[in-house]
Amino acid sequence: MYALVEFKGKQYKAEKGALLKVDLIDAEPGTAISIDTVLMIGGETIKLGSPYVEGANVKAIIESHEKDGKIIVFKYKPKKDYRRKLGHRQKYSIIRIDNISA
Repeated sequence: MYALVEFKGKQYKAEKGALLKVDLIDAEPGTAISIDTVLMIGGETIKLGSPYVEGANVKAIIESHEKDGKIIVFKYKPKKDYRRKLGHRQKYSIIRIDNISA
């Protein structure tokens, strides 16, 4: 069984025991979270929501918080002596899907 869930404006495919890399969550690792915005539940039968499946729920546990690799942003204008170098590291959380209930 799997579910398509919407979490923090993005969509993820959740299967039991899978690890998902989502945007940073303000909670300690080991905290249980519940996702109610389930768009679809698949398996032997498929349930589609409009927009969400009623009564469906995905429970997950926060495993850790990490930072992605550095992205370099370089701005440059020729012949104008204008150069700007910026770096960015996106923070994210790793969650483990514990249970999918329909």
